[in-house]
Parts: sequence; structure tokens; C-alpha cells
Amino acid sequence: MCGIVGIIGKPNVEKELLKGLKKLEYRGYDSAGMAFLDKDGGLRILKETGKIVNLEEVVLAQDIESTVGIGHTRWATHGAPNRDNAHPHFTDKLALVHNGIIENYKELRVELSAKGYPFRSETDTEVIAWLVTDYLNQGLKEFNAVEKAVARLKGAYALAIIFNRCPDLIIGARQGSPLAIGYGEDAMYLGSDALALSSYTDTLCYLEEGDLFFMKKRGAKIKDKHGRWVARKIKTLDLAQADSDKGDFDHYMLKEIFEQTQTIKKTVDYVFDLKKKTPKDLKDILGFPAEIDFRSLKKITLVACGTSYYACCVAKYWIEHLAPISIEIDVASEFRYRTPFMEEGGLAVFISQSGETADTLAALRYCKKYGQKILSIVNVPESTIDRESDVSLFTQAGPEIGVASTKAFTNQLVILLWLAVKIAFEKNVLKEEKQDKLIQTLKDLPGLIEEGLQDSKKLEVIASKITHAKTALYLGRGISYPIAMEGALKLKEISYIHAEAYAAGEMKHGPIALVDESVPVVCFAPFNQLFEKTASNIEEIIARKANVILISDKEGLDAMGDKIENRIEIPKTNIFSEPFLTVLPAQIFAYYVAVLKENNVDQPRNLAKSVTVE
Repeated sequence: MCGIVGIIGKPNVEKELLKGLKKLEYRGYDSAGMAFLDKDGGLRILKETGKIVNLEEVVLAQDIESTVGIGHTRWATHGAPNRDNAHPHFTDKLALVHNGIIENYKELRVELSAKGYPFRSETDTEVIAWLVTDYLNQGLKEFNAVEKAVARLKGAYALAIIFNRCPDLIIGARQGSPLAIGYGEDAMYLGSDALALSSYTDTLCYLEEGDLFFMKKRGAKIKDKHGRWVARKIKTLDLAQADSDKGDFDHYMLKEIFEQTQTIKKTVDYVFDLKKKTPKDLKDILGFPAEIDFRSLKKITLVACGTSYYACCVAKYWIEHLAPISIEIDVASEFRYRTPFMEEGGLAVFISQSGETADTLAALRYCKKYGQKILSIVNVPESTIDRESDVSLFTQAGPEIGVASTKAFTNQLVILLWLAVKIAFEKNVLKEEKQDKLIQTLKDLPGLIEEGLQDSKKLEVIASKITHAKTALYLGRGISYPIAMEGALKLKEISYIHAEAYAAGEMKHGPIALVDESVPVVCFAPFNQLFEKTASNIEEIIARKANVILISDKEGLDAMGDKIENRIEIPKTNIFSEPFLTVLPAQIFAYYVAVLKENNVDQPRNLAKSVTVE
């Protein structure tokens, strides 16, 4: 949520800031702005509501000569998305951008208002600007003023501040929201993530919790939360991983759906290096440290948010199918508040595309406190969740710009399927025949995904029939139930049609009251041991004249006959490949509904990609 970029030592700083902001627009697009020092050393502020292009028009019309500046793209938390609430916030001495939430801003605002400081916005951020200014007015130097101010803040923040008549200085801080420093030649950069910094440099360091820093054009100095000057490890960014070009596709989301063939292959190769290892030699694949002993493990807790949570739901079916172990899953935003009992020595698994999800990170820290071993599945190495985990596994999805997650989800499933196999193998409950079958399933996934994408245009025709719907239902049994939940989420996110998912057998316990001719019902029913029961539930829906959309393999479609007009055929599946193949049409279907409704597919209203506030 929200994106920050800062530059010092680079000519045409306004154009450079625009590059970084465009990379960060997936983080927020309610408004955008930038601040820089003009040639006379005074602060100039430019900000506009809406997307980066609106700011770009204003910026490029200006006569600007500056080498230091900060920029921000906003996802609104406090205050409406208007120009007054847009960042940067400023005083007569400084300009500031902020990602996060200041929980004690109201009391600080009362205190500062009593001193006569004039607030212009409804935001929590503006209190930081006036608080630092107050300490400057008391005679403190810039760094000391920021240090004293952040010590009073409660909540989460990533900050970047420039000061009137300080042409070679940016000061910032990080607590609970990500921030990274980039190193260039006679220039320094600041960004909310590596994707933003890829516009400028491949050399960076990640700030840690409680870090306070200042940057000049030839370097940066960092003070940690204990007040010690420290050196953070400088890393080289894999620029190939930072590629965010849309290519020939109309939308990032569609591109990312079709990238799943390639990204799943990369993730399969990552967990299952067929070129160097014998496929059956599971012991050596991604060897775990000795402290995670799967053989004696009695309980695993899976925690995540949103789409990643539904990946956990799929994993529960897989692991329980293969191994005798207790699996608990929970939504990260609720996990801590029921104070769950955690027996020491258990394994807690956390899944996050960005590796920065605030709720998931808070749950991780809770589990650490209670003696759990921490395994994370993330798409971003060196993210906060990665750094705070005992073991990290990395999906090979590359940047996912579309807010509605697609390729991140299926790549998470690859890692989770491998993890299920690993657990069963370590517990010595995986027979060789089953092991061979699972190995083959992993090897076959890229080809199955490619086959599943072949008939995608047919979904556009079906999507055209439901664009005027007010609500939709999604049904599935067994491992298709979490896919129904993920499919409903996709439709909600980008089409703005209300959608709910139910376990198919639960329909008769209440939700069937919602069914009539106006309600589309998307049914996931591969021809497996649960098909007959699901088919009975579908018959109940047909009897009430709902518009049924059936997703099944050839056997399932044949078994239902011509009772259903809208039919999507997927390749033949088993319990391990089924989620990959059933989720594809759900993703594409939601995409076409949103396109036909002329919605902004990649940047749906009210949503941001990286949720770094609780």
C-alpha cells in the first residue's frame, strides 16, 4: 500500500521520479505527488488525484532544475483521495512522504494544533511533518529532529523527508513498512521495493525494523533501533526478476495468467532440479536445516491472507491426504486475536506474495514468540517475512503487477504440493508407486497448464452473459471448494459483482434460498470420487432455473449431458493437479467479465497490491 521513491544527485530528478512512481503504481493509485528543491533551494510540491499520468502531465509542463526529490503514489487510509490529502505533506521547512499508519496521530494532532501549527489535510501523515518541524523550531538539527519525532510515533511507517535549503540530504526511517536504499554513481535512491529501484540501479540494501538513515549523493548512513550506526548488507538485484513490461497483452492480469506455463516450470525446476538430481532423491531437494524435523512433527499451522489463504486451504487437503499430521489453517488478520495455543516445536508456514503483508508478518512474530519453527513461502527474496523466517522457499513467479493475484497463486501451489510430498516422504508413509505418480504430476504441470489455456476465448462468450448480474455463487466439493473461494474472490475484485463461494453440500442448508434465474452459479466438478454428489447439488440448482456454468473434464461434462449450456472443459485431473486446472478458467472468466464491464482490470477500485498496513 502506497509507494515511495526518492532520488539524490541525479539531474532532471522529476523525470527520474516519474519512472519509479510508474513502477510503484500497483501499490496505490488514488493520488500521486512529488517534492523537490528548486534551483534557489526552496521546496516545490506537485500533486494530483488519480493515476500517475495525471501527475506526469503537470510535472512535464514545469520548468524544473533539481537533483533531489521524493515521490509518492497513494492508497488512501486516512482521508479521502483528494489533493489536500495526497502526499507529499509539507511545512515551511520540509516535505515528507509516508507509507503506513500512525496510530497515535490524533493525540499528536491535538498537541501540535495547540501550538498553532496549521493542518491542511485529514491524514495521519501530516502530524509527522509538523512534529519534525516543531523540533526543528526548537533548534534541533535535521537528523536529530527526525530521530526525536519517530520515537514518539506508534504504528507503521516508511518515511522519506527532504528539507528546505538542504540540496544534498534525504532522511528516512522504517518501522513496519518496507523500504530499501539503492546505490548509484554519485547518486542515491530510495524505494518501497526492489521493483521501484530497478529503474535506477541493481545495487541495494534493505532497511530493517527501527532503522533511521540519512542519504547524500555519495552514500548513506544507517542507525539501528538501538541507536547504533550499522552497515546493512548490500545486494545485487536480479534485473530479470524485476521485469514488469506488459508486452503485447492488453492488461498485466492477462499477461500474468498466460505466463503461468513458464513460471510454474521455473518453480517446478526450483523445487525439483531434474538436471542435477535423481527425481526420486527427495531427501536432497531443497534440504531443510536439521532443526525442522518432519519425522517427529505433530502439527503444522498454515497462515496467510486473501488468495494466499486459499492456497493454504488447498495445501491442507494435500497434506492430510498424504501424511498423518494435524494441519491448522487461519486468516492472518484474525490469527493473533484468538490467542491460539502453540505447542513448542511446531511448524508454522506463512505465505505471502510480497513477503511484506503486515497481518501475516504480525502472525509470524506471534508464532516465533511461542517457539514455532518458521517456514515462509514468498516471491521476493530479502523481504521482511523471508528475513525473519528459519527457512524460506521462493516462488519463481517474477513481478506480479495486476492487483488480482493469478500466477502467484499457482506458483504457491507448486511449492505447497512439493512440501506435502516432502512431509509424506520424511514420515515414511509415501509408497514408491504413489511417489512416482506425484513426481510425474509435478513434471507434467507446465504442459497441463498450457493445455488448459488453449480454449480461453470461449470464456469471453460465457462472461458476456453475466455482466449485468448483481450476485454470483461459486460451488465446489473437496479440493474444489477452496478453488471456488478463490474464483469468487477474483470476480469480486475486478468485476465488482458480489460473489460468494460455498461447499456444494452446504447449499441446501441455507444459501439455495438465493438462487433464481438472475444468479449465475459457477460449479467446479471434475469427474472424481465426489462427482456424483456434486452433480446432485448442480441438479438442485438447475431445478431453480439458475444460469449454471460448469467447469469439468470431458467425463464430467458428458455425465451432465445437455442440461447445461455453459460448459468449460479442462484436461483430465487428479487431486494433485486439479487445483491448477480448475483455477485457470476462474481467472480468465473474471478477467473477461471485468473487461466487458470496462473496469480497470489491473487496478481495481479500493484495492492495492501490497498490503503493508493492518
